[in-house]
Amino acid sequence: MYGTAEQVVGDALKASNSREMAFIATKVWTQGREQGIAQMERSMALLYTSHIELMQIHNLLDWRTHLRTLTEWKEAGRISYIGATHYAEEGHAALEEIMRTQPIDFVQFNYSVASRQAERRLLALATERGIAVIINLPFGGGRLLQTLHKRRLPEWAAQIGCTSWGQLMLKFVLSQPAVTCVIPGTSSPDHMSENAAAGWGVPPEPDFWKNRMNVFAV
Repeated sequence: MYGTAEQVVGDALKASNSREMAFIATKVWTQGREQGIAQMERSMALLYTSHIELMQIHNLLDWRTHLRTLTEWKEAGRISYIGATHYAEEGHAALEEIMRTQPIDFVQFNYSVASRQAERRLLALATERGIAVIINLPFGGGRLLQTLHKRRLPEWAAQIGCTSWGQLMLKFVLSQPAVTCVIPGTSSPDHMSENAAAGWGVPPEPDFWKNRMNVFAV
């Protein structure tokens, strides 16, 4: 579903001889055991690797089938970690049940200043269960960020090393103790560099935002 992404990453790692420095995360997204195995084998071929750090079951599609395969692959050393993902609130209940009952290492879901449902149970549950958290859609789909770009950045943004609204929204997500990694999407190299800068420094404590969330209101 990501076009040539795996091939591009594989070529880049091979050309730079930097595979050992990389933590590769990709996904399986199909129905059936054999189709899942074929898709994951192809991912490994495109990435020029016989081992993938994190294989995720995308949008929980046929997750029971793929979880059995991934458990076998993890035991055999073909992958390091098993993950499950969803991109919308409608998938949170199913993710919660999987987190409570299944042997997964990573979970990926949406969370942002504009979409905070994950605060109700998922973030706390991840901490309780020792599950790493990847956040997708940290800009809430992008509409809010487009609106905020027209406003002046609050002066207190400099206190936490932010020079843009995008960085401010990413720092909010990163300040949640359960969050391991944030994956903002962009097609702009400049925006990618700007987003990466939000990862520098120590994120503020969650209480930092208590009286500051009104700046994101539209």
